[in-house]
Amino acid sequence: MHLINQIVLLFGLNLLDALLTIVWVRNGVATESNQLMAELLNVGNFPFLMVKVAMGAVTAIVLFRYSNTRLARFGLSASLAIYLGLMGVHIFTGLNAFGLVSENILAIPGRLLAMFI
Repeated sequence: MHLINQIVLLFGLNLLDALLTIVWVRNGVATESNQLMAELLNVGNFPFLMVKVAMGAVTAIVLFRYSNTRLARFGLSASLAIYLGLMGVHIFTGLNAFGLVSENILAIPGRLLAMFI
């Protein structure tokens, strides 16, 4: 059975990530941490979006083509988990941008982690 719903979800999350990244970076709320993509974003929104969508499309095609293999199913699950976590980062970025969450609250997990290191 093909995992088309999960593949479409992954592509949609990739597109949403690209759009939110453009909004946050252009409004000065966040920076692009991937230096290659940051340089592409410096060129313009359209080239950044096209490359991001192209990467998502190639990934979707490969995952669809090999969806019967365990490696593709594992890769799809891992990718979805990572992108869902990234959507959490975007949500907190948005909450911070609108003043609903302070930066001090966002620093608490880092401080807790530092206690154990």
